Amino acid sequence: MKNNNLIHDLSKTFAVRIVRLSQFLQDKHHEFVLSRQILKSGTSIGANVRESRNAQSKADFINKLNIALKESDETDYWLELLFLTDYLNQESYDSLVSDNKYITAVLTNIIKSCKNADDNHMEE
Repeated sequence: MKNNNLIHDLSKTFAVRIVRLSQFLQDKHHEFVLSRQILKSGTSIGANVRESRNAQSKADFINKLNIALKESDETDYWLELLFLTDYLNQESYDSLVSDNKYITAVLTNIIKSCKNADDNHMEE
C-alpha cells in the first residue's frame, strides 16, 4: 500500500511540473506542438495511476499501471527531444528525467509485485 500512495504522490507532483513546463514552452518560446505532446503524456501518467484506484480486478489494475508506464516512456522521449532542440537546458532536463525515471522504477516495482503475488498464489 505504501508504494501505491507513493506513486500517486509522485505522478501528481510530476504532472504539475509538466503543466508548468508546457506553459513555459508556450509563453516563452511560442512552442505549441511539443508542449502539447509533453503535456498529454506527462499528465497521463498520473491520470492512469489515479484510474488504477478504481480497477475492477487485479488484471485491470496492472493494465492501468502498464499504460502509465508506457506514458512515462513516451514522456522521456519528448523530454529528450525538447533538450536536443534547446527548449530545455541541461539542469531542467536532468531534473525532469530523474523524476520520470524514479516514477518508472516505482511503477515497475508495483507491477512486478502484483504479478509475483499472483504467481505465488498459483503455486499454493
